[in-house]
Parts: sequence; structure tokens; C-alpha cells
Amino acid sequence: MIAIDNKLISDEVVEKQFVCNLDKCKGGCCVDGDTGAPITQEEADLIEDLYPQFKHLMTPQAIAHVEEEGAYTFDDEHGLVTPTLNGGICTYGYYDDSGIVKCAIEQVYREGKISFKKPISCHLFPIRITEYENFDALNYEPRETLCKPACKLGKSLQIPVYQFLKEPLIRKYGEEFYEALDATAQQMYLNKEEE
Repeated sequence: MIAIDNKLISDEVVEKQFVCNLDKCKGGCCVDGDTGAPITQEEADLIEDLYPQFKHLMTPQAIAHVEEEGAYTFDDEHGLVTPTLNGGICTYGYYDDSGIVKCAIEQVYREGKISFKKPISCHLFPIRITEYENFDALNYEPRETLCKPACKLGKSLQIPVYQFLKEPLIRKYGEEFYEALDATAQQMYLNKEEE
């Protein structure tokens, strides 16, 4: 475990390699799972406010679901989450021409129309954060089968999980945190070489 301020980071976050391989997994993390993506109340409010801006990218079934049930829902285990269609694809997911699931929110962000990229839990995947009263626990939790191509690609490119997720880690915890994590990772790497 790595401790930085009030965050406990699993060693796997710096030791394992990972790079999303959308050509292989087809964005399956937006489909596979017990529930939608965990979101904060602030994110839930943002999604609700921004919904008209990305609604045009959503499927008619997803639009009907959001307009009948709301822009977010509550899960007993995860709290606030994005809604899903019949326990499958996130309502904000859509298939592009290559059959890859893309995020409607992120697409509109990429077009420069909104400043919110997507929920931080989606952006940070496969790191999962559990927030406790006095600290956050960051664990590496790829999907066993779905993420095999990403693990393989990460290994071939020699890109550790934390480096692949530099942008969302900085978005969540700031530049200083990332620099401290990077310095710790470099030290761990040097120590292993010396063994």
C-alpha cells in the first residue's frame, strides 16, 4: 500500500500495466456490471442540467428511460449511479459505426460544447475509489475477461495503470498528488531493480 495524504493506493496501481484497447473490448465497461457508474451528487446535478445538450446522441429507449425515471438513480451498494437499460448499457452510452460503445456526455465534451467530461468513476476505471470517513482507498479492479486486452496492451507498451490514468487522477486529486504518486512509483521501481 502507498499512503499519500489521506489516500491509500494499492501497489497494483503502480505495478500493473494497462491501456484501454477499445478495438478489442468495444467499450464493454459501459455495458457490463451490476449497476450504472457511481456518481457524486454534484455530478448527478450536472448530468441532469447538461442532459439536453447530449440527449441527441442517446437511443430513443435511453431517452424514454431518463425522461420517465430521471437522469440518475440510487443503488443500495454504490449510492447514486447512472441509470442503465435493463441492467445493461448505461443510458448515456451509444454504439458508434464500429460497434464501440461511446459516452454521449464525453462526445459533447470533445466537441467543446460542455466542460464536464464524464463521471470521475468512469474516467478513472479500472481504478475504483472507496471513500471512508478519514481516507480514500484506490484499488486496481479491471474486469477479469473484458480487460484482458487492455492489460496485454499496457504490458506491451510498458505503461503503468497510474500513468495511463494521469488525467483523471489529476482531475480528482490534483497535480501535487500525481507528482507524489509518480515519485513513489519511480522509487519502488528503483528498489526492485536493486533487489
